[in-house]
Amino acid sequence: MKHLILFITFFCLFTTAVQSQINSPDDDPLRVIAIFAHPDDADFKMAGTAIQMAQAGHQVKYLSITNGNAGHHEMGGGVLAKRRRAEAKEAAIRTGIAEYEVWDYDDAKLMPTLDIRMEVIRAIREWNADVVLGLRPNDYHPDHRNAGKLVIDASYMVIVPNVVSDTPPLENNPVFLYMQDGFTKPNPFSHDIVVSIDDSFELKAQGLDAHVSQVYEWMPWTMGMLDEVPVGEDERYEWLKSVYLGRGVSDAQRAGLEKWYGAEEASEVEHAESFEIAEYGHYPTDEEIRMIFPMLD
Repeated sequence: MKHLILFITFFCLFTTAVQSQINSPDDDPLRVIAIFAHPDDADFKMAGTAIQMAQAGHQVKYLSITNGNAGHHEMGGGVLAKRRRAEAKEAAIRTGIAEYEVWDYDDAKLMPTLDIRMEVIRAIREWNADVVLGLRPNDYHPDHRNAGKLVIDASYMVIVPNVVSDTPPLENNPVFLYMQDGFTKPNPFSHDIVVSIDDSFELKAQGLDAHVSQVYEWMPWTMGMLDEVPVGEDERYEWLKSVYLGRGVSDAQRAGLEKWYGAEEASEVEHAESFEIAEYGHYPTDEEIRMIFPMLD
């Protein structure tokens, strides 16, 4: 009986923590931080949504844990890291992202260590985040998996005062969301929130266009398509949209769009981005989701 009482007490305390309200006051912009592995991950996965968030007044930050210094077939090390930082900065300028920070951990060597987890906790607190977006910890790339684990391992700890005690804890646990992927094991991605990015599609493409080393060099090389990249800037920009952004809307996304936009409007959407609500942060109500994603109204 004593153990049951202790369990119920802990569960009630935990539930209270997870169901706390968002951190920003009603008259302040919401603060959103996306934390990922490489300087272009978020540009691919959520830039269309992030652009609309920024246009609605949210403060949006991107944080890449590695510097991307292994992601190329002809260069690497500090030269590539410097180039990718410059590309990330240019992408942020083009898309209206408030801050694009790139840490200096080596690409392809990221591990979910305690030291890096502490840094992630500190970064979330310093941004006073209402919303944290990360990668799911199942993915083809070990950096993606480990970046996802670092973020989700930080999810409850951001409100614990005795963890990273040099930085004040957040008053409330943020909403934690996963960015979309197509992997199915051990669990497929859940399209909990689906956002039409038709209005921000071109700006997303312009942001990706800034990542020259990736979209026109490294990734085409890995796909055996390097000789298909057009030489002219206009031609290769259209090629980028066709190759990377031309997949349209899946059936699962269409169903998610119908929930938030209604069937008629959802049927007309050509491009969308999806997000899954993580179990460990504050689980948002539909009202809070519409605050986080004002484009859904």
